[in-house]
Amino acid sequence: MPWIKAFISGFLATLVFHQGLFALFWMAGMTPAPPFNLSPVPPFGVPAVISLGFFGGLWGLLLWALLARLASPAFWGLMVLLGAIGPTAVAMLVVFPLKEIDVTAQTWVGGVVLNGFWGLGVAVFQTLLGARRMAAGTR
Repeated sequence: MPWIKAFISGFLATLVFHQGLFALFWMAGMTPAPPFNLSPVPPFGVPAVISLGFFGGLWGLLLWALLARLASPAFWGLMVLLGAIGPTAVAMLVVFPLKEIDVTAQTWVGGVVLNGFWGLGVAVFQTLLGARRMAAGTR
């Protein structure tokens, strides 16, 4: 059951924290694309933001597996740090080149900030949903 909560945490953090901050960036004119992209993506035609949330859920599982048992200060700090580094590196080194999206210093910095904030969101939701307590063996 805690792994379901970990997935949900990553999914929700994508919709609330990642896309919320992305919305602020868009309103400030810092990014050309709006948040909450509902364009269908192959192969199933689901909205892009739902696809992003799904992958956020998978990353949430990985972060939970690596960090859920840590003491509070280490847990929170590493959630932000690994949330910033892991998804950003995969996006910039794999996803963007496959989609023929330019990778620049700006996209790296934006990715680190967005995904670090997403990592904070994962930590918040994992704590609120009780995934950490379950990973530690307490209920």
